[in-house]
Amino acid sequence: MSMMNNVIFVHGLESSGHGFKGNLFRERVSGCLTPDLREYDPQLSYSVLLNERMRQLRNILEKRDNWKIIGSSFGGLMASLYSLKNPLKVEKLILLAPALNVSELDPEQFDPIEIPVVVYHGKNDQIVPVKETKKRAEKLFKNLEYNIVDDDHMLHPTVESIDWDELLEISY
Repeated sequence: MSMMNNVIFVHGLESSGHGFKGNLFRERVSGCLTPDLREYDPQLSYSVLLNERMRQLRNILEKRDNWKIIGSSFGGLMASLYSLKNPLKVEKLILLAPALNVSELDPEQFDPIEIPVVVYHGKNDQIVPVKETKKRAEKLFKNLEYNIVDDDHMLHPTVESIDWDELLEISY
């Protein structure tokens, strides 16, 4: 009996589910969902965009359980928010240069969660600060593996080099 792979990729702020990472996950991870969330619009306030995208994400995720969520940058913030509020729905969280250093993720507001969380963060990231992000992640996630890699915010070489089936523990 094959287990359904409930894998979803949550894209970054100005990206879509059909950018470099979304395309890679559709190719390499069987059944991976890569939804296009509400398009970035500089006219739209950050919190309105976050709320709108979170609503879209919740509508997808409420349909199944045991999700493995891959979140990139702003999508990493969204994946973390969802997992902290719904830890029983999430089996594993993989965060790529996640934007955790925001007021919405104040560690005082959340109980730390036990689910396995793996982070990849480029040491040359000019957009999301590594040190603050790692400190924040250590407060929110009890079961954390934080990989600081020789890469930038986009993490293209890193994402291409990962064995995703192994990381996501997918067996065919």
